[in-house]
Amino acid sequence: MKVVRQILLFIALASIGDELLCQELEPRRWSHLPSGINFIGLGTAYTFGDINFDPVLLLEDSEVDSVSIAAVYIRTFDWFGKSARLDLTLPYANGHWNGLLNGEPASVRRQGFGDARLRLSVNLAGAPALRGKEFAQYRASNPVTTVVGAAVAITLPTGEYSSDQLINLGANRWIVRPQLGVLHQRHKWQFEVTGSVFLFGDNNNFWQGTVREQDPLWFIQGHIIHTFKPGLWASFSGGYGYGSRSTISGLQKADDSRLRYWKVSLGVPINPRQGLSFAFAVGRTNTRSDADLNRFALGWSMMFGQ
Repeated sequence: MKVVRQILLFIALASIGDELLCQELEPRRWSHLPSGINFIGLGTAYTFGDINFDPVLLLEDSEVDSVSIAAVYIRTFDWFGKSARLDLTLPYANGHWNGLLNGEPASVRRQGFGDARLRLSVNLAGAPALRGKEFAQYRASNPVTTVVGAAVAITLPTGEYSSDQLINLGANRWIVRPQLGVLHQRHKWQFEVTGSVFLFGDNNNFWQGTVREQDPLWFIQGHIIHTFKPGLWASFSGGYGYGSRSTISGLQKADDSRLRYWKVSLGVPINPRQGLSFAFAVGRTNTRSDADLNRFALGWSMMFGQ
């Protein structure tokens, strides 16, 4: 029974690390967790790469390197007999951008809070709300399960923002992201697929007083996770997104996105209530205004309350 509890605890702890490491790719979002517990996490990430802006902005050969930290809190609870969870993420970043502006070298640094994120998820099937020994017994007697879940994530316009700046840490708009996912667990293996759509609110105070509207972005992602022993796990993730063409004050831009992501992650135990996550992620686009970014990240997480 002690080994079973350790396995379950680290399944839960790993989800915080993934949230900290790369918000676009979210493995373990539908993992069956015991109700009535809390998780906290801290993470740091280093991001670097090239960015190609819209030629209208007269920015060329742009590069970015940034260091970000994030705090995460998760609460699991019983939602009418279904297991559910609420996630809160607060990011902070220090970034440096450099390139050519009108053919002349230029650079800028931004430091401050990014946009906070909330996520409410409910496992609709395959993951009943259970606590303590009942939860451990259920997981031990069901090594092969399939979970179906639904969620909504909201990005709040809380980050640093100024309409006088082309580059900001916040987006100055709301983003609502409905999600639907399936997780199949077969002993030490997990296979997960999630589909979602980003619904962007308008930024009524975009650059130099313009208004930015944006079409929805459709995104699908898949994950393969393997647990080697209690607390030690690895995962491979991939994702693809399409859409999000912008309209600036009534003028439609040719900036629709075709996003490709992949990530490898590793979880290492500290003790039955704490764990570390390591990850390397890559993001690519193949559009007129694109980016080629890489990220190394480290996360720590702890469980309490049960």
